[in-house]
Amino acid sequence: MEDSRRILNNKINSLVKIGETAQVEFKSARGGFPGSFWESYSAFANTNGGIIVLGVVEKNNKFHFDNLTEETITKYKKIFWDSAHNREKISTCLPRESDISIENVNDSYVLICYIPRASYELRPVHVGPNPFGNTYRRNHEGDYVCTDTEVRRMFADAEHDRHSQDARILSGFNFERDIDKESFHQYRQTFASLQPTHPWTAISDMDFMRKIGAYVTDFETGKEGLTMAGLLMFGNYDSITNVAADPSYFVDFRERIGVDDPSVRWTNRIYPDGLWEANLYQFYVRVYNHMIQSLPRPFMIKDGIRQEETPAHDAVREALINCIIHCDINAMGNIVVEHTDDKFVFKNPGMLLVSKQQYFKGGRSICRNPILQNIFMRLGGAEKAGSGVDKIVGGWEYLNLPTPTVEEETRPDYVVLTLALKSEEKPTTPQDTPQDTPQDTPQDTPQDANKTLRKKQRVKMLLEFCREPKSLADMMEHIGLKDRKSFIEGYINPLLAEGSIAMTEPDKRTSGNQQYVAVAGAVAGKQ
Repeated sequence: MEDSRRILNNKINSLVKIGETAQVEFKSARGGFPGSFWESYSAFANTNGGIIVLGVVEKNNKFHFDNLTEETITKYKKIFWDSAHNREKISTCLPRESDISIENVNDSYVLICYIPRASYELRPVHVGPNPFGNTYRRNHEGDYVCTDTEVRRMFADAEHDRHSQDARILSGFNFERDIDKESFHQYRQTFASLQPTHPWTAISDMDFMRKIGAYVTDFETGKEGLTMAGLLMFGNYDSITNVAADPSYFVDFRERIGVDDPSVRWTNRIYPDGLWEANLYQFYVRVYNHMIQSLPRPFMIKDGIRQEETPAHDAVREALINCIIHCDINAMGNIVVEHTDDKFVFKNPGMLLVSKQQYFKGGRSICRNPILQNIFMRLGGAEKAGSGVDKIVGGWEYLNLPTPTVEEETRPDYVVLTLALKSEEKPTTPQDTPQDTPQDTPQDTPQDANKTLRKKQRVKMLLEFCREPKSLADMMEHIGLKDRKSFIEGYINPLLAEGSIAMTEPDKRTSGNQQYVAVAGAVAGKQ
């Protein structure tokens, strides 16, 4: 118990030394329970959650304890719980009993309050009964009052499952004038190629539109027409940007690779330049096909058929689709996808509907635009089971690249997903790298704690791949290595020495027809 107390005291002292951050707020309580406490409560609840430490004062950019007594801080704890359950004070009570604690630090008592992020259906969390002018969010500069527009967007997110943005029926729009037939028919052809026996392949265009939710009838009002999803996905750009639809619509892919000249902004850009119908389907096809050119395409055989795509391709596809289907149509900003030498970045306007922890945990599918999600799902993307992020993370693990990250930006609101294209290099010393261990090329296996595991995975892949004789080039391509000398020294020679693989022409080691095959039992031995 004493060790736990010392650890806690050290932690609080460390927080005080660091000062306030986006997820830590200190408040003095010498003059009573501070009214500004609830502004920070609202801000944390509407952003990413955080900790409020009551009983700490700031002086000259340094933080000091208030030296409050246990009796005083106990009284403040009761005030907190009474107010947290009072709708006239705060709109919803989020913390649990275990989230609020009294601690004695250096003979000064403090109240530590962990405020969790509110789920989307509880936002906006506001001070008092009126959300407008009393809803707060958090950024690195502290708490700020949300605009009325930001508050309305939170209300829209809370209702998205019953009134999604992309389900809005557009008055005055029609299939013949406002839909780009080439885009729509390309989609239908792709759908038919993926599911040739599906009954929808034989129905009319309008019936197909109805089936996928691009054209609907509201049975309560009798109103029917194109949905926002149908127009965004297949529409003519001029129709999409009509004032009655989405006048601020803009999609943007920016590429800057292989250049050192700072005057070169982009080496390639895909945006509504008038040369193509810039709907979401065309944007998706163009950007995806361009981005995957940067991915390795190892030779793989499945059921006797060569497979061109890898888990990394699935990751890029899922990331791009997620960027599109989670876009907040009513928020400021546009869909932006960037490709640089060291990363892919996917930015969509809006806030996450789940916490970052839940985002990576998966298992819960919450989509801001469920009709768009359904349309993409028919093409094999946009998982509804909450497993889409698993594909993204798994695809990058397949490439032995850092785990993707997701962040939220404010004003304007953006969700930013980043997929690194380079491993994080770490300095090495002779002690880190045993001299008798064959090394890979730096770009393939940086000297870090994961190297041994990566090499074991590659060896396993090679042995599985070489159940039938394979050439050196095919083996290198299969595991994504390029340096022939390093591959021979790091993989071929050790596997030959231990008898896991054998040459098809052992008497002609340098033969141009030389191939390698796994020895019986070697694959099982590496499991």
